[in-house]
Amino acid sequence: MLQQFLHPDKIEAGCDEAGRGCLSGPVFAAAVILPKDFSNELLNDSKKLSEGQRYALREVIEREAVAWAVGVVTAAEIDEINILRASILAMQRAVEQLSVVPQHLLIDGNRFTPYKNIPYTTVVKGDAKFMSIAAASILAKTYRDDYMLAISKEFPQYDWQNNKGYPTPKHRAAIREFGATPHHRMTFNLLGENPQLSLDFGE
Repeated sequence: MLQQFLHPDKIEAGCDEAGRGCLSGPVFAAAVILPKDFSNELLNDSKKLSEGQRYALREVIEREAVAWAVGVVTAAEIDEINILRASILAMQRAVEQLSVVPQHLLIDGNRFTPYKNIPYTTVVKGDAKFMSIAAASILAKTYRDDYMLAISKEFPQYDWQNNKGYPTPKHRAAIREFGATPHHRMTFNLLGENPQLSLDFGE
């Protein structure tokens, strides 16, 4: 059973990201403020839900949340600042877009950088512990999946419509055959074997 709030007396936003371990595409994050009386027995860590359940819950979250927002950090930015900083920046960008200013942030994971002096608490595996973080994980995951599906039409050989940018054998085989694209994270070990190997941008 997920906990509703850490600080029920405060306006609390849950934050989570999706796509940290991918070889291509941006990292997405979401911030969600749920109403005090929110309840949904299906709500859980996005990784434990089916695709259909995630999209059904996204509609519920967007309809019933006090406020929600999604932040994005591109592959180029990830290469520039590293994936940990990019994940934190994506969460900060999501918080910045909230229509209601939170008084406390619940952050999935164990690292965060203070944002506008808003108090925060990091929670390891928070998406399986708090409703607002679980809700944020669902938004981050589904919006990132939508993005990867859209760009897969331009680069069908990488199978992004199925792997969403994660390092599957088919994805790495396509990189080996066709090279990298502008959507790939060039600071990542794209081939999984020789990180020094230079890859040209594909057409």
